[in-house]
Amino acid sequence: MARKSKRSAAPADGSASDRFQKSKRFAIQCFLVFHLLAITCWSLPVTFQLITQCRELIRPYFAWVGLFQTWDMFAPSPKTMNSYVEAIVLYTDGNTRNWAFPRMERLGLGERMFKERYRKYVENLKEDGNAALWPDAARFIARHNNDRPAPVRIVFLVRYWADIVPQSGGPYRASPFEAHVFYAYTVLPEDLR
Repeated sequence: MARKSKRSAAPADGSASDRFQKSKRFAIQCFLVFHLLAITCWSLPVTFQLITQCRELIRPYFAWVGLFQTWDMFAPSPKTMNSYVEAIVLYTDGNTRNWAFPRMERLGLGERMFKERYRKYVENLKEDGNAALWPDAARFIARHNNDRPAPVRIVFLVRYWADIVPQSGGPYRASPFEAHVFYAYTVLPEDLR
């Protein structure tokens, strides 16, 4: 006596369910191939015309999903400046508070993994070409620091930087940090909601 299998065989007639499963598998494979090629093209530190054109095609998508990466930190000329952004929060009663975005060098390994996006965000925030980001950043900081009886009145964004100066025949040494208030935002009552 033959035992019946509990598993039913896939329909051999090419049913809609079978076609859907094949289409889904094909779409996933296309997505993976696209990502492997796109990440390879984006990450190569070369400027061949074909690679440059591919980067321009995928740039909007990579920026949208946060996969963008630049090689200027490593080559051809490494960054020569250490910089970060902090905020000075001024309350209506005259008190102030310093507030900082997470800085990777001050975080443990586990925290760095989850807060790396802040490094990328701040690298772009401090650039004058990204001034459109400044009001939203100031509103975020105001809401984040609205925990006192007196509400936040003004948020100042401060850019700190120090040149990394090579010593002849020795290690690099850091110069003292300089600071510049690059944006002041007057907080409105609706910003704190």
